[in-house]
Amino acid sequence: MSVRFDKNARIAWSLVAVIGGMLALSYAASPLYEAFCKATGFGGTPRVAVEGDRPILNRTVEVRFDTNVDPNLAWRFEPVQRAVKVKLGEEKLVFFRATNRSQRPIVGTATYNVTPEPAGPWFNKIQCFCFTEQLLQPGQSVDMPVIFFVDPDMDKDRRYDNVRTITLSYTFFESKTERAKTLLGGVPAGGTGKGG
Repeated sequence: MSVRFDKNARIAWSLVAVIGGMLALSYAASPLYEAFCKATGFGGTPRVAVEGDRPILNRTVEVRFDTNVDPNLAWRFEPVQRAVKVKLGEEKLVFFRATNRSQRPIVGTATYNVTPEPAGPWFNKIQCFCFTEQLLQPGQSVDMPVIFFVDPDMDKDRRYDNVRTITLSYTFFESKTERAKTLLGGVPAGGTGKGG
């Protein structure tokens, strides 16, 4: 009887360990996948780069800007310019304008990608509002910068000769992280700060 109990207990603890491991992996999967995409440009995710010397080629691409806001976020969000022409290797500074249309402070965070998807590894952002969460007070508007370049090495790969237009797309969501709560002065995201 005790041998059977020990065997069942071992099986039960093994199952608990497997389930716990699966939960831990699923929790870590999203940040790990996001880091992988940022480093490699996988899935149309622009790469995060640093400023530096690189050749600037005569070949140009048009970079268009697409902006979206989650329906639950009371912000207006739009590019200051709808599109720019940029030479391969040339650093370009553009701005996006966000306005908080609500009566409360809100912290937002932006996700981003580029299309066509194969252009992702060639699109590099040096500075971007999307790297951190943004706090906007009621009625506040801000112009947020993005500095980017398209890698001149794209010109060396004939498979990308037909890439003449790249669309950089952002979607803003309300952030409910611990950092967002700190930015709001300890007020829970979506709350008013008044006790209930």
